[in-house]
Amino acid sequence: MMDALMNTYTRLPVNFTRGEGAWLWDSEGNKYLDALGGIAVCGLGHAHPAVTKAICDQAATLVHTSNLYGIEVQGLLAEKLTTLSGLQRAFFSNSGAEANEAAIKIARLYGHKKGIAQPNIIVADGSFHGRTMATLSATGNRKVQAGFEPLVQGFIRVPYNDLGAIRNVARNTDGVVAVLVEPIQGEGGINIPAADYLNGLRAICDENDWLLMLDEIQTGMGRSGKWFAFQHNGIQPDVMTLAKALGNGVPIGACLAGGKAAEVFQPGNHGSTFGGNPLACRAALAVIDSIEQQGLIERANVLSQKFLDGFKARLGDNAHVVDIRAQGLLLGIELDSPCAALVGEALANGLLINVTADKVIRLLPPLIISDAEADMIIDKVSSLVEAFVAEQATSAAV
Repeated sequence: MMDALMNTYTRLPVNFTRGEGAWLWDSEGNKYLDALGGIAVCGLGHAHPAVTKAICDQAATLVHTSNLYGIEVQGLLAEKLTTLSGLQRAFFSNSGAEANEAAIKIARLYGHKKGIAQPNIIVADGSFHGRTMATLSATGNRKVQAGFEPLVQGFIRVPYNDLGAIRNVARNTDGVVAVLVEPIQGEGGINIPAADYLNGLRAICDENDWLLMLDEIQTGMGRSGKWFAFQHNGIQPDVMTLAKALGNGVPIGACLAGGKAAEVFQPGNHGSTFGGNPLACRAALAVIDSIEQQGLIERANVLSQKFLDGFKARLGDNAHVVDIRAQGLLLGIELDSPCAALVGEALANGLLINVTADKVIRLLPPLIISDAEADMIIDKVSSLVEAFVAEQATSAAV
C-alpha cells in the first residue's frame, strides 16, 4: 500500500494506529513514549479529551464554509490570538509554510508601498521556514533547496545570532524591508541565541523602518515557556507566524500582524480556500483553553529545568557530549559526531526522538507529560547516548 505514495519521506518501520497522552501504539500493539510530539505539533499529547470533543462537536455542526462569508469561530480565534500576542490582525492558513508565505507577501507589499521596487528580506543560516518555493528559498539549509533552482529572489542570508552582520547589511544594501528569523532555531539544531538577540533585531528594524517577522511555528503555543518566545524579551514583532501546536494535529497556520504591518493586506491580496475553517478554528480554541486551564506554560518551565538537570547529571561529564540546551520544552543534546542512528535505536527501545543538524538530538515532548514520563525520557535517552558514544569510541580504537 505504501508503494503507491510518492517517495518523499525516509520512513521508519512502524505504523501507528492509536495514541493517548504521551503514548502511541503501533499496528502490532507495541507501545512507544513520544518525546517528539509530532515535531512539536502535539503539545497536548494524543487524543486530548477537550480537543477531541471540540472536533467531534464541530464536525457534527459545520466543517466548512468559504471565506467569502463570515466564520464566527474564526473571528473568536483571531481575537484570542491577538489578545495573547499583542498583535492586531490574523490571517489563517493550513500550515506553517503557508503562514510564512503570507508573511513574505506582507513584507513585499510593505516594501512596494514604500516605493521599493526590489524588496529584500534578511534571513538566517540554519533556518527552516518551509518547503514551498518561497519558504524553501528563505530557508538557510542548502539540502532543502538543492535541485529546485531557480530559487525565489529577494532574500539576504546572514549568520544566525549575529547582529553585526545585520547592521553591515543595513549600511551597505538598499531595498531591505524586513528580517525573518526563528526566535530559537528548531530544525537547525535547537539553537538558542543570545538573550538580547531579539531586542537587538527589534532596535535595528526600528532604526531602518523594517518589519521584524518572527517564525514561531515551532516555538509558539507555550513550548518555549511563554505563549510565544518573543515574550521572553519584552519586545513586540510586527509579524508572527504560527502553526504546529496551534491545532494539536488539526492542520492550521496563522500569520499575525501588528502596527504598520497590520493593514498591509487588503481584499484580493491573499487568500486560502480551507484556511481558518470552522473545524480547525474550533480545535485551536480548544487547544488554547486547555493550555490555560491546565497551566501548561508554567508546567513547561518546570519540566524544562527537570530535563536540563537530569540530562546534565547523566551526560554532562561525557566527553562526547558537546552541549545540552533547553528553553521550555525545546531540548537539544549535541554530540561530537553524527548520530542519526540513534533515532532507529530509540524506536527499537519504545521511544520517539529526532536527530537534526546531523549531531543534535532534538526532543519536543508534549507539555502534558508527567514527572514519571519525563524521568523515563531522561533515562532512555541518556542510556542510548552512553551506549552510542561507547560504541563509537570502540570502533575508532579498532
